[in-house]
Amino acid sequence: MKILGIDCGIAITGWGVVEKSKVVNKTTIIDYGAILTFKDLSIPERLLILDQELTKIIKKFNPDQAAVEELFYFKNQKTIIQVAEARGVILSCLERNKVIIAEYTPLQVKQGVTSSGRADKAQVQKMVKLLLNLKEIPKPDDAADALAIALTHSFVVR
Repeated sequence: MKILGIDCGIAITGWGVVEKSKVVNKTTIIDYGAILTFKDLSIPERLLILDQELTKIIKKFNPDQAAVEELFYFKNQKTIIQVAEARGVILSCLERNKVIIAEYTPLQVKQGVTSSGRADKAQVQKMVKLLLNLKEIPKPDDAADALAIALTHSFVVR
């Protein structure tokens, strides 16, 4: 089963694709990256780019399911609104492309990957590297976060 993990953002949306083997309980990495949008573009233009690029990723990797991080509290209201708009576009794109969607809180992702809800970003990234048998931590951080989200889902699904 192929799982697309997504870390939502307006400037950077991280993505990672993993495959969970049905025969042996093992998850392997397929690919990862980030969708970038630039501040000099309007929000509608940035959201359109996000939709178009995510559609390309879905078409290329044909994931069976997607795992998306739920929103968490932000101090900056402008940032939360833009991330929520990006997340809405992402969910709509996944639904339009008939990808089954699962959602996880940041706490669930930390617990899923490190067994501790108090883990920091560095601990999560180290576990992503270890669990996927990588030589280095994926960059940008948003891609590593997306892989952590995908891994969390791989531990839940059968």
